Amino acid sequence: MNVPAPATALAGFATPATGQPAGAQPGNPDDRATKRQRVLEILDAKGHDSLLLTSHTALTWYLDGSRMHISLAGDPIAALLVDRSGEHLITFNNEAERLAAEELPPGVELHAVPWHGQLTDAVGALAGPGEPLAEKAVAAELRAARQPMLPGESARYARLCADAARAMTDVLSRATPETTEFEVASALAARIVAAGAEPLVLLCSGSSRSAFRHPLATHAPLGRRAMAVVCARRHGLVANVTRWVRFDVGTPEELDAEERIAAVEADIFAATVPGATLGGIFAEIQAAYARHGFGADQWTLHHQGGPAGYAGRDPRATAATGDVVVPNQTFTWNPSGPGVKIEDTVQLTAAGTTVLTLDPRWPASDVNGLPRPLTLQL
Repeated sequence: MNVPAPATALAGFATPATGQPAGAQPGNPDDRATKRQRVLEILDAKGHDSLLLTSHTALTWYLDGSRMHISLAGDPIAALLVDRSGEHLITFNNEAERLAAEELPPGVELHAVPWHGQLTDAVGALAGPGEPLAEKAVAAELRAARQPMLPGESARYARLCADAARAMTDVLSRATPETTEFEVASALAARIVAAGAEPLVLLCSGSSRSAFRHPLATHAPLGRRAMAVVCARRHGLVANVTRWVRFDVGTPEELDAEERIAAVEADIFAATVPGATLGGIFAEIQAAYARHGFGADQWTLHHQGGPAGYAGRDPRATAATGDVVVPNQTFTWNPSGPGVKIEDTVQLTAAGTTVLTLDPRWPASDVNGLPRPLTLQL
């Protein structure tokens, strides 16, 4: 069966069970109180009385899921001043009414500037004496504050990740060798949007383009084997997942490489434990490629992933990244080799690593106690 066209793909998905009712305001009061306390501790440590948040990542984290964008490619339409007396959201006058009705959590004061003005025009009067602390000055501290997921956001993230995984199964299980990459991407986009999320990244490569690590879709047919990648955002959180589909039995070389890339990932998961540094995990990634026959330089050909959540990677891990892994943190590692890649969003819990982008309908094998995706054979 062919992948359905976008209009057909939308049918039956208009009100997904995991979605949020129209007009419902995001945010969990207990989570928000904890986040405010974490920011106040940053202010105390820096000797400042206020902090200005200006990035999508920081705004959606602190406001616990509020959408602060219009264009997916544009800057935020608001800035947030957090001080010791409260929180002040500054936005443009043409955005204020909607934000107040649909996005603003309780207790946040709203301030509007003309649509042709600048968000910073209102900061001076609100901040009082002294310049507010700039977000970039405490980027590492804010990243650390985001790392341990709180109960409300953990639950929202798990629902989003499950929705993204289900979208992959729905679309790829209907694909044929004649289905084009654009048809796959459009069907995935329809399901992601119908689930109340935003498709930040949609990639697809058929067998003629399997050499590319970041394959933007084309009109090429899938052929005998294909990969699809989705990065979907809802409530500010980003789910990342990669899946493969095949229309024949596969070559011995492909089957061997798929097994070995799963072994590389298993080594990464084993190294991702509370107290480890991202730099230390990255050293294990480098060693794992060589250990499983991909060559010592394979890590140089694509980024390897890292912590996930309110950014696709927060941050990408490198040898120089000193961030320390904490309980309840989420990750997306994405080891890849020639013609193979594996990627899911996971969370470290008291019970160990939990795969969030999981659809029980997708074929999987047990690797060190975790269900890991196999290539869907049609």
